Amino acid sequence: MLTPAIHLSEKIASGERVVGIMASDLVAPVLIEVAKKAGLDYIIVDREHGAFSDESVSEFCRVARIANYPVLIRTISSAPDVIRRTVDLGPCGLLLPNIETTEQLDTVADGILMPPEGRRRPGGPGNYWMRDFQRETWREEFEKNFIVIPQIESLRGVENAEQIAGHTIVTALGVGPYDLSADIGCCWDPENHEFRAALDRIRDAGDKSGKKIWIGADVGKYAAEGYSFLWCGTFTSVLGSALSAIVSGAASAEKETPPPA
Repeated sequence: MLTPAIHLSEKIASGERVVGIMASDLVAPVLIEVAKKAGLDYIIVDREHGAFSDESVSEFCRVARIANYPVLIRTISSAPDVIRRTVDLGPCGLLLPNIETTEQLDTVADGILMPPEGRRRPGGPGNYWMRDFQRETWREEFEKNFIVIPQIESLRGVENAEQIAGHTIVTALGVGPYDLSADIGCCWDPENHEFRAALDRIRDAGDKSGKKIWIGADVGKYAAEGYSFLWCGTFTSVLGSALSAIVSGAASAEKETPPPA
């Protein structure tokens, strides 16, 4: 069964701090080892913006599963063919961009659940780990453990947040802070009062359904505000920031070093 998904779901639901990272520019399997060693709880492969082949993503998910490490995929959309094909690649769950209605989630459910609940036909290169593709096996080993995070990235999504959070397939509510701020008209001002009010409304919707809020990338800021399901940016952005800090530190040290006598 999807053991990494079970462990991640339990940790999210417990309210314990969960921190992950996005892979938007590369999906080399070594990143799984790096993330696990660093203490990160999960990786999300970004297919909305990343230019990855099915083969590379499927191999990434396979290596992660063997390493007992959770990998999710952010899809291009919630279209039925996209959902079915993404699930074929073997992730522990999906991050769904710009969800605004429960009807979109009904479509997603059709691509995850086998009949009679949905229209799923099991298979795909990332699901060879399953014992078989019989109905009960798929339900017990896959459906019951699969993670689904709809991202709210528009005012329409905020208006429907309570209904979205209450959908049966939803594990947690996601926030797309940059796109949401753009839709509000304050891109990028995270302290804008309308933006903060939208976040509060999303959070209230999650609380009513017992669902945590997935948010980032300023982990320290959002952790201090009581959010527990976090992401810290992309591998390349984190690497770039770390390298910039090293260069700045070296420059500061050079200025402070007295010239030779």
